[in-house]
Amino acid sequence: MPFDPNKPYNDLPFLPPKADVETKAILKKAITANKALAELKGVAALIPNQNILLNTLALEEARDSSAIENVITTRDKLYEAMAISSQKIDPATKEVLNYRKALWKGFTDVKRKGFLSTNMIIDIQAELVETNAGIRKLPGTVLQNDITKDVIYTPPVGESNIRSLLKNFEDYLNSSNGIDPLVKMAILHYQFESIHPFYDGNGRTGRIINVLYLALNELLDLPILYLSSFIIKNKPDYYRFLREVTYNKNWEQWILYMLNAIESTAIDTSAKIKKIKKLLDDTIIEVKENSPKIYTKELVELIFHQVYCSINFLVENKIALRKTASKYLKELTAIGILREEKVGKEIVYINERLFKLFKKK
Repeated sequence: MPFDPNKPYNDLPFLPPKADVETKAILKKAITANKALAELKGVAALIPNQNILLNTLALEEARDSSAIENVITTRDKLYEAMAISSQKIDPATKEVLNYRKALWKGFTDVKRKGFLSTNMIIDIQAELVETNAGIRKLPGTVLQNDITKDVIYTPPVGESNIRSLLKNFEDYLNSSNGIDPLVKMAILHYQFESIHPFYDGNGRTGRIINVLYLALNELLDLPILYLSSFIIKNKPDYYRFLREVTYNKNWEQWILYMLNAIESTAIDTSAKIKKIKKLLDDTIIEVKENSPKIYTKELVELIFHQVYCSINFLVENKIALRKTASKYLKELTAIGILREEKVGKEIVYINERLFKLFKKK
């Protein structure tokens, strides 16, 4: 019987799939994807202060992942919100910042506990959308074509049914079954999107799970591989290949898509980290030469933690007391490292070259 998108997919099969998910083409692509990921892990270790990557790259991912769900904000608004705690934040920017908080919460919990459970996923989603609605209990959730409004998928209904699927998902995620971890990640991502366990935030939660899974399996030391940029550029294929699994059990195309996303994103992220490292090293030399009296390695690294910086940021990180912190930032502005800008009643200092680096896609 053909798949009916208008009926809840309560027959969604448990994992593992009853299909060959390690075809010759998949295994070949898995080799190159794993190689690119291993290089990213090594390149990331070159950055002396890992907060530089956790703050900057995570914020980029938060923005891109939210954009897939049509939650749109600008880099400027995000950077301002990070630097100035007193300002009013618009709803879209707040949602993006919540993504970053949810990602960090999930990463911290996974590293501490050594596994990822259904309850941990529920906590991540709650942090993301700021509600405690939890697992869907009411029917009526459907996925529609944005233009035609045709129903393209109706996820499973019934809390007990959804929890049963999530328990299977959890068991498969935490098990060792000989499948290449990257192939397994692709399978898990399809399954989570198909279960669609929440009223809101399923796509973003699923993309957070991707990077947590990589960290859990020690394929990365930091949550810095983010597929959202690749998905945005290849959005029609993303949804088409998801549907191919549901409608035609075509796992190969979907898994190849995800492996290609991992490889491409790992290569791009490695290149970006190398550029951050070079910019950091160049800035250290520049400050040493032009402002030796205020130079410390900690000060220069701190202005790379966030694109926008403030006096409070230096004070909170124990670089200097307020008056001295203001002097440092004005000196860095005078020698062209930072650019001063007034936002509302406050002054922020922008690492212009780092900002330009992230603007380049």
